[in-house]
Amino acid sequence: MHIQDESLREPMDMPDPRFPVKVHKTKGLHAGTELFPHHWHEHLEFLYIVQGEAKIQCGSAYYSARAGDLIVVNSNELHHGAGGSDDLFYYALIADPTLLQGSFSDTAETRFLEPIRQSRLLLRNHISGNDEIAQCILAIVRELDEQEFGFELAVKSLLYRLLTLLIRLHTPTVLSKIEHAERIKNMKRFDPVLRYIDENYNKPLTVEELASIAGLSRFHFSRLFKEMTGRTLSAYILSFRLNRADYLLRHTELTVSEIAALTGFSDIYYFSRAFKKLKKSAPSSLRKHTK
Repeated sequence: MHIQDESLREPMDMPDPRFPVKVHKTKGLHAGTELFPHHWHEHLEFLYIVQGEAKIQCGSAYYSARAGDLIVVNSNELHHGAGGSDDLFYYALIADPTLLQGSFSDTAETRFLEPIRQSRLLLRNHISGNDEIAQCILAIVRELDEQEFGFELAVKSLLYRLLTLLIRLHTPTVLSKIEHAERIKNMKRFDPVLRYIDENYNKPLTVEELASIAGLSRFHFSRLFKEMTGRTLSAYILSFRLNRADYLLRHTELTVSEIAALTGFSDIYYFSRAFKKLKKSAPSSLRKHTK
């Protein structure tokens, strides 16, 4: 079995490599639409919900984030997102932790910044009802938008302030060196598995086949897979297929039957039931809604 030497680790291009921080603004998505597939990267990511609702997965935990909420994605943390309402609008602020590190290793760097970069100090994922943190995020977005003279200093100082608030007000999880090493090992072990599902989701996939890619027994693979993704393998594959079907329904002229077959469903009735259960609407009604 040939597995491509690829990874779910997302390469992160920055407008200015010497100042690695950027913001994306996303709006106008429908409820149930996949915002981004499962992936991970070394950068910190802050998802601030301006309007509507989003369903975000961080590691094995799932969160419903509403307007005013912040989702913090730690370095090297598997994450996935889907729209939770038709009026969703959010900011995705992405920053390389090395932006805040200097050539001199002081106490702040060794005690906080380096552990955050190495994902040994994990910030709480879901922050709700904190106006000071929200205003900090909005100020960073504003500085990056306007880029007035000295905005780089303002953004760095605000990022320091944001991390300080997150650490002080929302006690982070601190991993031991052994726990951290195990976490990174599992991420790398399951990289080719998730990539293989991505490339072959419309074909029959077995636990034995995927366990062999990870170099694990069926039992240990199933246990670790659920720990990593928060879902059983069958539930993960079903969700993956339905998300692809959702995209095809919204962006192609293929029939519902054709889309079901293309995404790995041999039974159109099972496809329709599963789609309606996950997306809260029938495939046919979604097609009418998007025309």
